[in-house]
Amino acid sequence: MGDKEVKEEHKGGFRASMFIFVLLALDNMGFVANMASLVLYFYGVMHFDLSNSANTLTTFLGSTFLLSLVGGFISDTYFNRLTTCLFFGSLEVLALVMLTVQAALDQLHPDACGKSSCVKGGIAVMFYTSLYLLALGMGGVRGSLTAFGADQFDEKSPREAKALASFFNWLLLSSTLGSIIGVTGVVWVSTQKAWHWGFTIATVASSIGFLTLALGKPFYRIKIPGQSPILRISQVIFVAFKNRKLPLPESHEELYEVYESAKLERIAHTNQMRFLDRASILEQNIEPQAWKVCSVTQVEEVKILTRMLPILASTIIMNTCLAQLQTFSVQQGNMMNLKLGSFTVPAPSIPVIPLLFMSILIPIYEFLFVPFARKITHHPSGVTPLQRVGVGLVLSFISMAVAGIVEVKRRDQGIKDPSRPISLFWLSFQYAIFGIADMFTLVGLLEFFYREAPENMKSLSTSFTYLSMSLGYFLSTVFVDVINAVTKRVTPSKQGWLHGLDLNQNNLNLFYWFLAILSCLNFFNYLYWASWYKYKADEDSNSMVNLNTLKSVDEEEKKNGKVKAKESSQTSEANTEGPSSSDETDDGRNSREWKHR
Repeated sequence: MGDKEVKEEHKGGFRASMFIFVLLALDNMGFVANMASLVLYFYGVMHFDLSNSANTLTTFLGSTFLLSLVGGFISDTYFNRLTTCLFFGSLEVLALVMLTVQAALDQLHPDACGKSSCVKGGIAVMFYTSLYLLALGMGGVRGSLTAFGADQFDEKSPREAKALASFFNWLLLSSTLGSIIGVTGVVWVSTQKAWHWGFTIATVASSIGFLTLALGKPFYRIKIPGQSPILRISQVIFVAFKNRKLPLPESHEELYEVYESAKLERIAHTNQMRFLDRASILEQNIEPQAWKVCSVTQVEEVKILTRMLPILASTIIMNTCLAQLQTFSVQQGNMMNLKLGSFTVPAPSIPVIPLLFMSILIPIYEFLFVPFARKITHHPSGVTPLQRVGVGLVLSFISMAVAGIVEVKRRDQGIKDPSRPISLFWLSFQYAIFGIADMFTLVGLLEFFYREAPENMKSLSTSFTYLSMSLGYFLSTVFVDVINAVTKRVTPSKQGWLHGLDLNQNNLNLFYWFLAILSCLNFFNYLYWASWYKYKADEDSNSMVNLNTLKSVDEEEKKNGKVKAKESSQTSEANTEGPSSSDETDDGRNSREWKHR
């Protein structure tokens, strides 16, 4: 084994992931603080009204998560994932600097005008430029960072498959710890001292985080980007449509497969969505070329992404509920008793309650529940990702139902005696329940989309988690506008549920209960699609982690304390670079040669 190979075998793993965890913690300090408090900045400094403040924030967050697709696409196609993270990170830091400058200078603040929005002219140009440059930077980082971190583990190695499952839990924990500092320290500085000092802390923290990520380069496993996933998908759709009148062969063995590279996984044929199989029919006297025929693996990549879409759609409503906890719930807290003894708690800091729950529950889940569940299920993660998501969806509609009850209590007391509002900590119930829901759903989706994605679409697929969040935030904006428009016409007072500036004159509780009912119905929709979904490992025995091997690794680790590095390296190389056992039966012909099955 050469020197280069010895060095390579020590790359990746949790040592490399530590740099990623540091970045995520530091970056999330500012990101989550902004998620929690920007609605007050829009309302108090930029002079938006109540609903427009909420809609501006949800539109910003929706854009941030939607733009994660851009980061995912670029890191799968053009740059490696490390380069993509650092490029978008520089845009994020630049945007934070612009936001800080505008917050610090009074001449860049609009005058109150009594309208829904008072931002105009040059102030508006700088405000929206900084806001959406920040969305582009943050989105691009999130679209590539998760997949980059997961790349440090070989999911086809039984030992590293267990480590990969743990990675997603520690990823959430590092994000949570950074978020705790953000919604306490950074939010307190922003709301009690000055907004520009809060933005300054976020800028410095993110800068240190991206510098740390760059310093970890010698320890990373860096995968080279491949062919554009959009191009591969387009080819399958085009050829399948072109061949739509051709009869399907009786056996899928008559379809064509190609070994484009020994490093690319081969995906076995499935019987779902057979109409796409027409893209793998090679007619007589036609040379096998792109846009004329597609391999079975290429067709199966499109099938996998298509099967993922109903799962993605089933989680949108949950993220619409999450948007309310970062907008209306913060505005609720601003009208409640913020005193904790002699200390005044900033309303945006109330999300620290679920974050504290999560910081305790994640280690308990990882060290107690996962090993126990793994003994029963023999699954590397203890339970499947879709089971985790299902638990989160149940808790999300419970959270919205509780939120409606708490709002009734808050509003009744506010109308009865405005001088004695109820304590801010009544909001902790809905936040705590939803925090646990988020712990299950977010990690479940990240692991699901990464594990199930084709090899050359990992970043794009992982970005589907953030696409769900994006659509949830945009849907929140639509719901607020539509609910207001509809209820104006049907209520006796001719006032919308969410109209005006005074929450005590609104019916926010009815909006929460509307979301709770919608979330309950959505859960049953999710159950249908989750039971319909076939995990890739169920179809592709070549890429499936052997459960008996997993058990033997557990026993060997207990007996010997560790697996020898050389054996681990050889296992990894065999799984990631060499052909599968079924590939080796094909007489060793050139790896780029087309072959008939």
